[in-house]
Amino acid sequence: MTIQRQSRQQHVVQPTKTPRDNDVFENTLRPKRISEYIGQSDIKGHLLVHMEAAKKRYEPLGHTLLHGPPGLGKTTLAHIIANEMGSQVRVTSGPAIEKPGDLASLLTNLELGDVLFIDEIHRLRPVIEEVLYSAMEDFALDLMIGKGPTARSMRLDLKPFTLVGATTKAGSISAPLRDRFVQNFRLNFYSEIEMEQIVERTSGILEITLEKDSAQRIAQSSRATPRIANRLVRAIRDFAQVNEEESVSIKRVCDTLNSLGVDNQGLDKTDRMILEAIIEKFGGGPVGLSTLSAATGEEEQTLEDMYEPYLMQQGFLKRTAKGRVATASAYELLGFQAPVDVQRGMF
Repeated sequence: MTIQRQSRQQHVVQPTKTPRDNDVFENTLRPKRISEYIGQSDIKGHLLVHMEAAKKRYEPLGHTLLHGPPGLGKTTLAHIIANEMGSQVRVTSGPAIEKPGDLASLLTNLELGDVLFIDEIHRLRPVIEEVLYSAMEDFALDLMIGKGPTARSMRLDLKPFTLVGATTKAGSISAPLRDRFVQNFRLNFYSEIEMEQIVERTSGILEITLEKDSAQRIAQSSRATPRIANRLVRAIRDFAQVNEEESVSIKRVCDTLNSLGVDNQGLDKTDRMILEAIIEKFGGGPVGLSTLSAATGEEEQTLEDMYEPYLMQQGFLKRTAKGRVATASAYELLGFQAPVDVQRGMF
């Protein structure tokens, strides 16, 4: 088997939407090659080995699962895999695939060695997963034609491809689907040094001049997440341009972050609202996710996926068998006196 090596144009298959400004902005900043990708060194090292081995065997890269909090680069890595393998990438999401026919349409239109990227793969319906099993293992589709006594099965052969799945909830993926991935990588939060490098790279692409300590200050407030860093750089650029500043000073950075309600640990107004709710309304916890959602007005999934991981990583929040608990650091951050049992770590 041979794989076409020439680079082909990348296509977004599902969902079909008019590109938003944020999408165009992110695509502009997205690294195209693994050498341009900052951070996640262990994952990059493994991917380089697996991709080189696949090329030597003239095979597609093995199916790859990427999981971790939002904004850490899962979509970017999927595009990089396609670029490095000289293939095109087709993009969809779990909720967008509503029936087996949708998946069949995607798979039968893949060329040899293509990458199919499914974001939010944990949200695939069970009936879709069952169709995907044979496609991943045997590069074939087993479909039922018709209903009742006249129903018959049909097998369609597929061209070998690479499935890259991305999820923020690896535990929500069924075991049969998870076991069919050859590579399974968890993306971790970035170090401050890596975040500073990302800020400097983004600033260079956007042709922004950062004065001394500006990149470091932005990195400190980026929640160890590249997507947030890029968003902050964009906001700071806008404020600097409106004020006709040729370069971005540390004062401009601080003033912009203050206006956005972002502190030097990356916590914003919603983060502090969550911690305040736990401390003031529920005595520091424990409090269940649904109750906390009702108290803050944020959806459970938003709390669990976007806010909790960073609050836990920074030591402001703990999960226990009974619910969420604010730590002594959270009390100190908000200026409250922590109870003795919290100070001693007894929850």
